[in-house]
Amino acid sequence: MTTVGEAIDAEAGHAHWLRVAQEIADDLATDAVDREQAGKAPFDEVARLREAGLLTLPTLAGPGAGDAGGTGGADWRTAYAVVRTISAADGAIGYLLGCHYFLSSSARFFASPALATRVEQESAARQWCWGGGLVSCEPSPGLTPTARGYVLNGRQSCVTGVGIADRLVVRATRSGSGDPLAVLVDPAHPGVVYVDDEDTFGQRLAAGGSVEFDSVPVTADDVFGSLSSDEGALPPFAGLAAPTARLVSVQFCLGVAEGLLAEVREYSRVVNSSWQPSAQHSWPGSPSRDPYVLGVYGELTVAARSASALADQAVEALGRGFARGEDLDDDECAEIAVLASVAESAASRAAQEITTRALDVIGARAAFLRHGFDRFWRNARTHTLREPVADRLREVGDYFLNGAHPPFTIPS
Repeated sequence: MTTVGEAIDAEAGHAHWLRVAQEIADDLATDAVDREQAGKAPFDEVARLREAGLLTLPTLAGPGAGDAGGTGGADWRTAYAVVRTISAADGAIGYLLGCHYFLSSSARFFASPALATRVEQESAARQWCWGGGLVSCEPSPGLTPTARGYVLNGRQSCVTGVGIADRLVVRATRSGSGDPLAVLVDPAHPGVVYVDDEDTFGQRLAAGGSVEFDSVPVTADDVFGSLSSDEGALPPFAGLAAPTARLVSVQFCLGVAEGLLAEVREYSRVVNSSWQPSAQHSWPGSPSRDPYVLGVYGELTVAARSASALADQAVEALGRGFARGEDLDDDECAEIAVLASVAESAASRAAQEITTRALDVIGARAAFLRHGFDRFWRNARTHTLREPVADRLREVGDYFLNGAHPPFTIPS
């Protein structure tokens, strides 16, 4: 049970890391447009995050520490708030950071407590940046047993941070049994080849692409555990990996939406919005008093705050799930997963609506490249195409109507 002193310390730590994150976000915002248009690998951006201490935030001392903080000095509530703050300034870097948080914590879900503690302590000490992906979207690389452990061969696409990561966590298939496994890989091995083939119109700074493995040795300790979606294959605590990852998506979407709203509002105030009303919407005086403009801002504010409230509910539920630890049961895990799907559905729709309609209050000048408003829409749309809201809505509907537990799926 959390004491009053621990609660005060937690709130002080939360406030501290949010101040740090806002300082980094302000720094990133100064050249966000130029960096996004250049599309270079984000080595400098990751260096800024590392120097600020943000790479180690949710690196904890074991599964039971999920809600109370640890060696990284913050809980998941704080880590999510940091992702959202960074995403508002630079969506691709915010998403890269969120994926790093999840992947650097993956041993906590799938490995033994002792191994998870050892991996996370080493990661925190060396301030590793993690990349990879555990999504099941194609034939995974094969993991073949050898006299000294395993060897990894094959290719995996849809990998985040692969071009700049110190460690990768990927999905592999054990030869013979076909079991899906989470595997840790050192990208410095010569058999690991980064393929820069992700030419998407958004998320340009997320260091995405494909990675090929050619006879890459893997030790027994590098194999974290099963990723099977079969019912009963994973303990309920491991099942929390899915909503944990989905809430990264939620915070990214909310950050991008709120970031664009803030920039458009500032533009409207400083430049005195050049939006030209149509005949049916004409209004004398400042455009900032036009009922159409005010109505758009009102609708988008409601969308953002509604999605934010649902996100807060899901984050609180996940925190309670972490606090339960090994005592968590399947029904509790399912409820948390559904809340995460509800939040992701709302955040995805809010991001798409806001990044499209917020530009209406500026008008034609919103298309000027120098403003960079388009990067918010491109980042959000690139991400939401990979995570269709229809899939989450089916899960929520099936749970509501039939009590069906959501399948275990890790988002890309």
